[in-house]
Amino acid sequence: MNKTILLTFIAIVSSFSISFAKDFELKSPDGKTKVRIDVNDKITWSIKRNAETILQPSQLALFIKNGINLGINPQLNSQKQVSHDEVIVADIPVKSKTIIDHYNELKLDFKGNYSIYFRAYNDGVAYRFETNLKAKRIEVENEIADFDFGNNNRVFWAQENDPEFLSHFESLYKDSTLNSFNHQQHAALPMLIYSKSGVKMLISEADLYDYPNMFLFGSGNNKLTAGYPKNIAESTPVRDRGIKITKLETHLAKTSGKRKFPWRSIAICDEDKDLLVTNLTYKLSSPSVLNNPNWVKPGKVAWDWWNDNNIYGVDFKAGINTKTYQYYIDFASKYGLEYIMLDEGWTKTTTDLTHTTADINIQEIIDYGKSKNVGVWLWTLWGPLDKDMDHILALYKKWGAVGIKVDFMARADQYMVNFYERVAATAAKYELMVDLHGAYKPVGLNHKYPNVLSYEGVRGLENNKWSTEITPTHNVTLPFIRMAAGPMDYTPGAMINATKKNFNIVYSEPMSMGTRAHQVAMYVMYESPLQMLADNPSNYLKDSLCTRFIAQIPTVWDETIALDGKVGEYAAIARKNGNRWFISAMTNWDARSLNQQLSFLDGKTYRIDILSDGINADRHAADYKISSTKVNQTDKITIKMEKGGGWCAVLTPID
Repeated sequence: MNKTILLTFIAIVSSFSISFAKDFELKSPDGKTKVRIDVNDKITWSIKRNAETILQPSQLALFIKNGINLGINPQLNSQKQVSHDEVIVADIPVKSKTIIDHYNELKLDFKGNYSIYFRAYNDGVAYRFETNLKAKRIEVENEIADFDFGNNNRVFWAQENDPEFLSHFESLYKDSTLNSFNHQQHAALPMLIYSKSGVKMLISEADLYDYPNMFLFGSGNNKLTAGYPKNIAESTPVRDRGIKITKLETHLAKTSGKRKFPWRSIAICDEDKDLLVTNLTYKLSSPSVLNNPNWVKPGKVAWDWWNDNNIYGVDFKAGINTKTYQYYIDFASKYGLEYIMLDEGWTKTTTDLTHTTADINIQEIIDYGKSKNVGVWLWTLWGPLDKDMDHILALYKKWGAVGIKVDFMARADQYMVNFYERVAATAAKYELMVDLHGAYKPVGLNHKYPNVLSYEGVRGLENNKWSTEITPTHNVTLPFIRMAAGPMDYTPGAMINATKKNFNIVYSEPMSMGTRAHQVAMYVMYESPLQMLADNPSNYLKDSLCTRFIAQIPTVWDETIALDGKVGEYAAIARKNGNRWFISAMTNWDARSLNQQLSFLDGKTYRIDILSDGINADRHAADYKISSTKVNQTDKITIKMEKGGGWCAVLTPID
């Protein structure tokens, strides 16, 4: 159960009938951000950061069937403002173990039994609706959530194409301007917008339950407006994992008349690097409902799918069979990896999740893993799991599996949002961990259910098997946007590395763009409590020096410090686990050097072990160098990276 350490709590101001009030102001605790709420014939909010208005008055409203229009001609009954200052202690610490939860909140109560909450943090703002309607069930027909920026600002647009929101949500980020997008073009969240002066605004949502995801549409000018998937009335299957929608409902959601709706949030950062450490989504999300999550064990995974089970140097036929997975277990055990994954192919069919293919003895594999202290994760297709969830997960628990990778949801409507929570809750019932693939972005489910360790929803390493899209530029865009929402199962670890000139698409023996050090740096840079080693164990075994360096890197963090960075150019970060520090830096196709003071260290002397680009990494991308020296907090280090390069260091106290 999540614990909170209460520091201070002040609840003052007013709660009285106030029909004459027209506008309100809410400040962040540090006073740098001001939210103005105007209540007239409609409700708008605007945001000022220091002296700059970064969001112009923008409308918010909620339309419910039978003419219940919340936020239209509102009549204010009362207001209440509170100040809240706590420390959240995370069960599974992604960015940090302790999270300062300090905000000012304004609650406006309106005639018609609804309220709107506004919050102002030092690093962002948010609002949400709450209803207390007499009807047990309501139909939400639409929600207005506008974002008017007043200028043709720079934007990183998370491109989506399907008009019915069917997608794996693996975004590429188009660096453009607001006016470039029209009302027919939409983007997934999170979405990054710069103010005229360069303040960064990352729009997302949190605490999303029993309600569809929000997307943003262009307008051809300076405004973005929200759109949502409607409930699906009828559909036909497409092969074993897709659907074709043939009829939609008129509503977004059928839900309870008494509930809190999702937070609409904007993280606000003065510098690009601050996006690397924002915890706004986590802070806005419901606390854990698990009484004792001690069985949830983050760790690293030897993964089979990306490398196509293409192991070599063995005396048996490689493939989806018992001996191959025992080989994976031996590899994981040798390097202290906690888990292996049986991805697609281990079941008799993709729709029969309780019987294995002829060459797999699942009990033998799991028992062998237990003898080596290596747990086994099992891949499942979401549809068949949804039809018989309790029985299937009870069986997996009986076999001794430790977690499930649920795949190919590829939707973001209310039903799918509810599926995410059902699978999290049912898996928790059987003490199984969860990795969500073919998934929309994190919205706080991993706070409420700490057994949800990671999400895909990212254009990750697997795409190297069929495209040239996973460039170093893309890789140093992700930490500032997608990763800001929560854990990101990018699946790093390529051991065949290529320069831009030498990269080729090879499905069964895939390679990555950029250097080996670029891949290694991902293990510190990219946040995922369940972190994959995507490449072939045979390749890792050939280079034990690099593999041991990766294997020592943890997957959860007590503290994170943003060192430097520019979206799409480079990123540098420091993270602490126990008494050790880990530093990571990655660059795009530009070689660069960063000078970094180690002032975040304590007074001890540390041994620093560095894996950096080799002297010939500009020609042979797999070239790397490992070096060691001693440092303390008065030292300054130089982080040198080649084109598409990286740099990673482990700092261990020696006194």
